[in-house]
Amino acid sequence: MALTRVLSSRINACIQKSAPLVSTVPVRNFTDSGDLKGILSKKIAAEQKSIKEFRTQHGNKKIGEITVDMVYGGMRSMKALVTETSVLDPEEGIRFRGYSIPECQKLLPKAKGGQEPLPEGLFWLLCTGDVPTDAQVQAISKAWADRADLPSHVVTMLNNFPSKLHPMSQFSAAITALNSESKFAKAYADGTNKALYWEYVYEDAMDMIAKLPAVAAIIYRNLYKGGSSIGSIDVNKDWSANFAAMLGFDNAQFIELLRLYLTIHSDHEGGNVSAHATHLVGSALSDPYLSFAAGINGLAGPLHGLANQEVLSWLTKLQKEIGADATEEQLKDFIWKTLKSGQVVPGYGHAVLRKTDPRYTCQREFALKHLPNDSLFKLVSNVYKVVPPILLELGKVKNPWPNVDAHSGVLLQYYNLKEMNYYTVLFGVSRALGVMSSLIWDRALGLPLERPKSMSTLGLKKLVGA
Repeated sequence: MALTRVLSSRINACIQKSAPLVSTVPVRNFTDSGDLKGILSKKIAAEQKSIKEFRTQHGNKKIGEITVDMVYGGMRSMKALVTETSVLDPEEGIRFRGYSIPECQKLLPKAKGGQEPLPEGLFWLLCTGDVPTDAQVQAISKAWADRADLPSHVVTMLNNFPSKLHPMSQFSAAITALNSESKFAKAYADGTNKALYWEYVYEDAMDMIAKLPAVAAIIYRNLYKGGSSIGSIDVNKDWSANFAAMLGFDNAQFIELLRLYLTIHSDHEGGNVSAHATHLVGSALSDPYLSFAAGINGLAGPLHGLANQEVLSWLTKLQKEIGADATEEQLKDFIWKTLKSGQVVPGYGHAVLRKTDPRYTCQREFALKHLPNDSLFKLVSNVYKVVPPILLELGKVKNPWPNVDAHSGVLLQYYNLKEMNYYTVLFGVSRALGVMSSLIWDRALGLPLERPKSMSTLGLKKLVGA
């Protein structure tokens, strides 16, 4: 592949110049080659050398302290993972390889006539740290279109699922079944050298990302559109445009929204459940399909990806009880009622962020541009004004600001994708970009089986002299 050649030349350049893998300086690639695998090959060699030297010099240095509260509190704030693709700052939000969401919106290639970044460009950025050229993004679009066909047994399985089976359960099962196609599993069984593991993980990642929209579209059509055909892949369309077409949508604004959605939901550093689960299962050398299925099962939880569905359910209940044109005082009363009943306001708060989620902000900007007069968007805007002060007054919430889930469902509803149970599947398609680019690097860097030490409460008490 051309991508392989580019990766090779990039890696050599990094070795010669000691160039950093991550840069916050907006620069373009020095080559137009579409050979992502070749570029990765060179970058991996440089990064392996850099990390080996770093560990030799600083491997015994402490990077933090663990408290008893951290052990019981979900391990939040523990510095215990390496994830190269993105870093989540509590004040400014996510950065993909050093680039903020607004920077990605500005720098990443777009479809002809479009204004939102193409997810293919973000995948290239997450893999390499480089802002890709238009030609490189087009190469990824074509590669995914060429790899999109599903094996017949997966299609048969999807078509035989009962309608009462949740879309995320269907999605997870189909991804697991796709491991019949795993090049990594075959190579491992054949005894391939561990230095080559990343190459087979790369091939599986490319194959799987290519196939996910078709899997997701079949689930959607079977559940909500009477089992109608998803049609065929158009090799001249980008990944999002093909996905929209398979779902049955041809609205240009919806396709733009899908490009934005699939870009911003892709990665959120390594400690969230879906990313960590994929990394953890992958550390056992389970193939990428099995590893990602584990991540998808985590994403299905109401404290993770299912939250966007809960937000919309809550907004629907709010509308039903007090109306879409509720006054500020009525909103305050409803929110206090929610909190006093022992419930939370879904879509507000985050385990790490201490400011408004930039993923919420960019979706709000999209809405202001394309649907400023939509009643549900206006309601979300009014809730945004009212909720943070109330949560601050409550005094128990460290982060009273909205997260990504507070807005995404409103946009999907506007463009007539109204099936709330399905929303987390869209999240899952996007999350593959982040966790697969990370998994490639996990195997490239030879990260070992992850096996942290656990302790009993009695053991902790003895440790701290309680």
